Amino acid sequence: MPLSIPDLSSSARRLLPAALDHLRALVGINSFTANAEGVNAVAERTAEMFAGLGFEAEHAPCAMPGTGNHVFLHRAGAGGEPVVLVTHSDTVFPPEEERKNGFQWEERPEEGRIYGPGVVDNKGGTALIWLILHLLREAAPEVFERTRWLVASNAAEEITGDDFARQTARRCGGRARAVLVFEGGPVDERGWHIVTSRKGRSTWRLSAAGKAAHAGSQHGTGINAIDALALALPRIAALTDPAQERTVNLGRIEGGTVVNRVPHEAAAEWECRATTPASLAEADAFFSGLSGRAANGAVLTAERTGFTSPWPGGDDVTGLFEHWREAAARLDLTAVSMPRGGLSDANHLWQCGPTLDGLGPWGGNAHCSERSADGTKLPEYVETSSLVPKALINVLALVRLLDG
Repeated sequence: MPLSIPDLSSSARRLLPAALDHLRALVGINSFTANAEGVNAVAERTAEMFAGLGFEAEHAPCAMPGTGNHVFLHRAGAGGEPVVLVTHSDTVFPPEEERKNGFQWEERPEEGRIYGPGVVDNKGGTALIWLILHLLREAAPEVFERTRWLVASNAAEEITGDDFARQTARRCGGRARAVLVFEGGPVDERGWHIVTSRKGRSTWRLSAAGKAAHAGSQHGTGINAIDALALALPRIAALTDPAQERTVNLGRIEGGTVVNRVPHEAAAEWECRATTPASLAEADAFFSGLSGRAANGAVLTAERTGFTSPWPGGDDVTGLFEHWREAAARLDLTAVSMPRGGLSDANHLWQCGPTLDGLGPWGGNAHCSERSADGTKLPEYVETSSLVPKALINVLALVRLLDG
C-alpha cells in the first residue's frame, strides 16, 4: 500500500527537532581529521544516536596515522546484501580555527539557516540518515525490519585514502544492494540534485636533476633543471581536454636557490581529473612517460603520488536513480541526475553496488569558517528547510527500491 504523503510529512516535521538536537550535539564536538579524540567522540555520539533503532556499533581504527576510528553501525534484518548509508565524522576545521573565528552552532531562523562546523559536510548527512531511518521504522516497519542496514561513517574522509572503503567493502562482503552517500545535495531551478557520477583524480610530481654551476664564469658547464622542467610543463597542461571533461591543474613549482647559480634541481606538482577510468589512464600513461633525459641533459623523474578512481555512473546507477526521481515526483518535486567534479567516498565504494551521492541536506560554504561584517564571507551552513523534503524523497525511494 502506498505511503500517505501527508502522514509521512507530519511525522518528518514531528521528528525534525530531535534530528536537529542530534546535529547540534555532533557540531559541538570538534572533529578535525587530525583531532583523533574529537573524531572518536563524534563516532561514539553517532553510535548512541542509532542504538535506539537497534543498530550495533563497531569502532575500527583508521589505517592513516594520527586519525580516529571509523564507526560501522550494523542491523542484520533478514540478511542478504546490505543497504550501505555513508557519512563521515571528520571536518576540515582545526580547534584553533573554530575558536579564532567564533565558529560554532548558530541558528538564524530569519535566514532559514544553521551555521556551524560540519552542519552540511557531513554531520548534517548523519542527522538526515537518522531521520530517514526513524521515518522508515514508523511508516514502513516491514521494510525497515527485514532490510540489512550498514551505516558507515568515515573517520578521515577529508583526506585522500581508500582505507575506509576497503573496510566498508569487507563488512558487506564486497556487494551491496545500494551504496547511498549522504554528502550535501544542492537544489536550484533545475531541481534537487542527485549525484550519479564523479571525476577521478591522479596527482603527480615531476623532478628535474641538473648540474649546478656559477652563472657568471661557468654558465656553460651547468645543466639548468628549471629550463628542463619549463619545457615539460606545456606538454603536461596540454592534457586538459574539454571533449573528455578532463582537466590538468599545475598547482606547484619549485626550483633553484639564488639567481647567480645555475639551478641543479626543480620540481612541479599537478593533479589530473577525468570522468572515466580510460581517460585518466590515458593521461597517466603520458605523465609516466615524461621520465628520462631532457634535451639539455637534465634527468626527469615522474612519480604518481596519489590516485582515486573515477566513478563513471552507468546503467545500474541510472536504474537506481529512477527510484529517487519517481519519489521526488510523488512530492511534486524534480530530482535531477548530476555529475560532480569533486571526490567523495562514492569514488571508492561504487564497485560494491549501484551508488548514488548528494543525498544529504542542502547547504553552502562547506570548508569555510569566516564571517565578515559586510556579508561577503559566510561560514558553512545548512538550509533547515531542506531536511524534511530530502528525508521524504529518500524514504519514498527506499521503499520503492526495497519493496518492489
